[in-house]
Amino acid sequence: MNKKSGRLVQLLNREMKILLGVTLGVFLFILFFQPFPLEKFDFNNSLLFIGGFSGIVLVFMFLMRIIFPWFIRKKDGEGEQTSVNVYLEGFVIVALSSVALSFYLRYVGSVHISFYTEFKIILICMGAALALRIYDMNSGLMRQNESLISEKKAVQKQIEKYEEDNLNKSVEFISETGSENLSLLIAEVVFIQSADNYVEIAYIDAGSLRKSLIRNTLKNVELQIKPYSNFIRCHRTCIVNMHYIEKLNQSYGSHWLTLKGCQEKIPVSRQYLLKLKEAL
Repeated sequence: MNKKSGRLVQLLNREMKILLGVTLGVFLFILFFQPFPLEKFDFNNSLLFIGGFSGIVLVFMFLMRIIFPWFIRKKDGEGEQTSVNVYLEGFVIVALSSVALSFYLRYVGSVHISFYTEFKIILICMGAALALRIYDMNSGLMRQNESLISEKKAVQKQIEKYEEDNLNKSVEFISETGSENLSLLIAEVVFIQSADNYVEIAYIDAGSLRKSLIRNTLKNVELQIKPYSNFIRCHRTCIVNMHYIEKLNQSYGSHWLTLKGCQEKIPVSRQYLLKLKEAL
């Protein structure tokens, strides 16, 4: 199968379902609402007549949506598409279908073509063109949504890689005395809490939660860990590693954090609540 034949098959697969659906809609609309007098036909013949009416609409949609794009193509950012502007396409479908259907009603259905009859014909053809336009818009939105989902997954992978790289970095907690410095991986630090003239650092060691005290203030420690985005202040007495946050809890106006592998309730003050919610 050559490239041009493959293009035709692609168009048929993509367009025929919507074209047949619109044609069926036109058929059912005329059958149930009977906008044109069909007294000269019995039931079976009226079905054939309505089928011919909707078939004419199908022919012009088929020409504009499949045959024409098969010969004339245009490259854009999303692939091959017809060079006919979507509004021009709709206008051509409405114009040609209206003319053909007027002749069909007059010479096959023996229906007198008045201004009101012509108006109804145009409305029906416009309904078919509008249905195609809505379908195109919906398809475009679906493609855009799929593209955004793919981009989101790619960004998430980058974020996960960045977080993983960041967690493997070391951070050194410096004591004011200089003799109690503590060096840990960011992935090991669970939370940091003030304890009078000391700072208590809770960290994971061999799968267990351990705590160490160094002589310093929480404000100074916060400055030491400022380059690392994993840490966030949740209370005037506490800083947590967001990697370990499991849940933000609320009860009677008070908030606290549940951390992975930790039984303690970490308090959250109103001062830091909004920033914490944004980070989570």
